[in-house]
Amino acid sequence: MKYTWAKFRLCRREWVNLFWSEKYNIKARRTTPGQHWASMTRHSEYGKLLRNKQLLKRSYLMTEKQFSKIVKDTASKYAKNHNISHDVALFQFLERRADVIILRSGLAQTIMQARQMIVHGHFNLNGIKHNVPSTFLKPGDILKLRDKFTASPLYSSNTKSSVKIPSRIKVDRNAYSVEMLSLPQRGEIETQADLLKVIEFYARA
Repeated sequence: MKYTWAKFRLCRREWVNLFWSEKYNIKARRTTPGQHWASMTRHSEYGKLLRNKQLLKRSYLMTEKQFSKIVKDTASKYAKNHNISHDVALFQFLERRADVIILRSGLAQTIMQARQMIVHGHFNLNGIKHNVPSTFLKPGDILKLRDKFTASPLYSSNTKSSVKIPSRIKVDRNAYSVEMLSLPQRGEIETQADLLKVIEFYARA
């Protein structure tokens, strides 16, 4: 499902630049959207949990159906089967998505751009053309730019980015390839929301 909401409006709603782009700089307009923004309150416990959940979901550009499935089913079952905490499992699944891997590698400047690159078939996954941004990668998987796109100015400009690449990802800028070396670990990337509160939100729902 395509994420078609007004993105700057979402950033203003959460008071955070959700999409890591100067285009969505909320300092330029610090009010929340809507006619009655001034009278809005966020003091209830449920309201705080809801806003926290919305913040995380939107920063990864996911629909409610996709996000709730990862939190309530995928990450929950994985945590129990592998004897790790639910929040660690949730973080790992969010950061293992193909579009997020491309973003973290520096080949894309925003999550939207990373998703578009994959959907348009710019990358091979382990040598096979791939166009599903929600695919969960595992250690050893390699995303490599297809030869026909290596001359694109889009990639030559993005590879000059000074983005800090997590140690779990190996990037070969000459070959335009990204290898996932290990599972994501908490602390490598600062999330914009409290994962435990997200889990609590769905537990209370």
